[in-house]
Amino acid sequence: MNKCIFLDRDGVINRDNPDYVYKVSEFEILPGVIEGFKKLKENGFLLVVITNQSGITKGIYSYQEMKECHDHFQKVSGNLIDKFYFSPYHPSFTESLTRKPESLMFEKAIAKYNIDVSTSWMLGDKVRDLIPAQKLGIKGILVNTEENSKDWPIATNISETLDIILG
Repeated sequence: MNKCIFLDRDGVINRDNPDYVYKVSEFEILPGVIEGFKKLKENGFLLVVITNQSGITKGIYSYQEMKECHDHFQKVSGNLIDKFYFSPYHPSFTESLTRKPESLMFEKAIAKYNIDVSTSWMLGDKVRDLIPAQKLGIKGILVNTEENSKDWPIATNISETLDIILG
């Protein structure tokens, strides 16, 4: 079985923006992310992005614009991400079990990559990112967050998450 780091995108990989990040020119990779992800890969982890992208359903941006941001990250990072899962839905338009805090995107990755949830982690900047992971037995870390929680450790950056995950 494989161990995995599940990753929220906006706020964990790139700087978040309340008006959405969908242009490559505005896709600012956070400091230490690429180096940290390389270290996780060296330690045998798969890297799987689990991201809500409701701006697609809202008509703010297209699937292609989102994909260009993902392709950009892959290009500058040397293809560190094993898979991007995204949910384009928003409850104002349609309900979906793929949208966090539901767990279907996680379940798809677990099945496809034979992931051992007991050795895996979810990194998110919001509690809603960690709720589906917790339901499935995946440990979570809040990173780059303004939220507080007694349920999960909090890290101010990727370097601190490495300290938690790798000891």
